[in-house]
Amino acid sequence: MAHKITDACTNCGVCEDECPVNAISEGDDARVIDADACTDCGACVEVCPVDAIEA
Repeated sequence: MAHKITDACTNCGVCEDECPVNAISEGDDARVIDADACTDCGACVEVCPVDAIEA
């Protein structure tokens, strides 16, 4: 199952830059993870400054 970005997201973009498969993109108010592209590597979780990404 792909990771999920919560409402705590500040749309900073750090996770998008870190994603090795480019599964994260900018949404209206927060980043969005493409569930089909996400490989559950956890790279985004490690760099999120507000802990807004959950497995």
